Amino acid sequence: MDLLLLEKTLLGLFFSIIIAITVSKLRGKRFKLPPGPIPVPVFGNWLQVGDDLNHRNLTDLAKKFGEVCLLRMGQRNLVVVSSPDLAKEVLHTQGVEFGSRTRNVVFDIFTGKGQDMVFTVYGEHWRKMRRIMTVPFFTNKVVQQYRFGWEDEAARVVEDVKKMPEASTSGIVLRKRLQLMMYNNMYRIMFDRRFESEDDPLFVKLKALNGERSRLAQSFEYNYGDFIPILRPFLRGYLKICKEVKERRLQLFKDYFLDERKKLASPKATDNNGLKCAIDHILDAQQKGEINEDNVLYIVENINVAAIETTLWSIEWGIAELVNHPEIQKKLRNELDSVLGHGVQITEPDTYKLPYLQAVIKETLRLRMAIPLLVPHMNLHDAKLGGFDIPAESKILVNAWWLANNPANWKNPEEFRPERFLEEESKVEANGNDFRYLPFGVGRRSCPGIILALPILGITLGRLVQNFELLPPPGQSKLDTTEKGGQFSLHILKHSTIVAKPRSF
Repeated sequence: MDLLLLEKTLLGLFFSIIIAITVSKLRGKRFKLPPGPIPVPVFGNWLQVGDDLNHRNLTDLAKKFGEVCLLRMGQRNLVVVSSPDLAKEVLHTQGVEFGSRTRNVVFDIFTGKGQDMVFTVYGEHWRKMRRIMTVPFFTNKVVQQYRFGWEDEAARVVEDVKKMPEASTSGIVLRKRLQLMMYNNMYRIMFDRRFESEDDPLFVKLKALNGERSRLAQSFEYNYGDFIPILRPFLRGYLKICKEVKERRLQLFKDYFLDERKKLASPKATDNNGLKCAIDHILDAQQKGEINEDNVLYIVENINVAAIETTLWSIEWGIAELVNHPEIQKKLRNELDSVLGHGVQITEPDTYKLPYLQAVIKETLRLRMAIPLLVPHMNLHDAKLGGFDIPAESKILVNAWWLANNPANWKNPEEFRPERFLEEESKVEANGNDFRYLPFGVGRRSCPGIILALPILGITLGRLVQNFELLPPPGQSKLDTTEKGGQFSLHILKHSTIVAKPRSF
């Protein structure tokens, strides 16, 4: 059986080489393609650049080949965009042309081949899903309805940390408690539910499955089989694990949350006046026949990944930078004390009258962008970009991290300096008003979660700095901020141990 597979693989490889050479010659006559490394048949540039297509490696390619470059990754065309002007073309000016999403073998599994909102192709399904999700999740009304819950969860974090004797001496991995906080923030919105502690069995199970999903999806390990179909048989074991994790997660969402919510909602009327939480809105859309149960499950899937983990990464980065820059932490604390009053706990409306806090958040999102390449875009049809032809169904990566860290566009970008957003960059906002700074993207496929993420970041960082002096553990002068990049993510490689010394009021 193994010999038969090898024979088929070699035959497939031979014919693929012939086809690739023929197609390459034909395309060379038709298209003016962006510059890039010279590809070889079948493998393209994969043997040259490898699987690890993180933001820093793609930045090195941009420095060599220019602000738009083309990688032939097996059978896939991958276009890397590295300038504000071309980012504007992709995300705004030609937002429709480049408004779709690429598929890959792993995300096809986790999203049911695009039955969700985040990873579906641009079209009627995406418009419907975006509309259905906006009202219960992404409006100012939602912020005002749930901000008391966010403030409550932040207050609980403060109280729990104060009760841990080791927090003020040897230190704790604060991320663990903040992860519970973020799950509660979003599960209050979604299901009107919260978890009482980190030891809650359902929370432990949910966190483990979501963590495994993120690990499998974010890894670069499966790229070779995604780029080069003849190598896909070698991914069978990997994809089998993905399918098992996907099925277990969706079943957990259904059994413990969706079905439970349906039981609570069944006695009451289904008009919007009686709805309590986001999933009630979603289930109402299902009852009207706008979406099916799978769509409902994939909406829950999206929120578990896109809303919880990304915001948590940003909180973790913000804390690490404040620990490593005690003068910035002190300046932020002084602003909180002087504007709000000594010991007066920050609330969501306060975040808008604290310019230095806003600058700290902006600088965290600039230097440590949670999704440095944004979510990849795709053009369904042949398109033009920067004077070059972009073949249909190319994967378009906007290197948003490099746009925000290019020394040609920013003063000393390698420094963590919030003051830049009060001085030379005072007009730059996180909503995409400047194409050098796109932490949430911009345009049709931008991240709608910005409306939730910014106030949660403000409340959480504000409460921690108000109530604690945040320090590295004994014997260390700084925290290790080595990066770990994934298909879309940028987070800290090792979760930091932090000393949190309570302040006296």
